[in-house]
Amino acid sequence: MALPVPAHPRWRRLGWFILLWLGGVAAVAGIAYLLRMVMKLTLT
Repeated sequence: MALPVPAHPRWRRLGWFILLWLGGVAAVAGIAYLLRMVMKLTLT
C-alpha cells in the first residue's frame, strides 16, 4: 500500500495515532463484551 504523497513524519504520526485510537476502541469494546458475558454467567 503506497501513498501518493511522501510519508512526512506528521502523517506517519497521525497514522500511528489513528492505529492506537482504533486499538483502544477495540480493547474497550472487547472488555465491555467480556464483562457483559461474565455478568450474564454470574447472574444466571
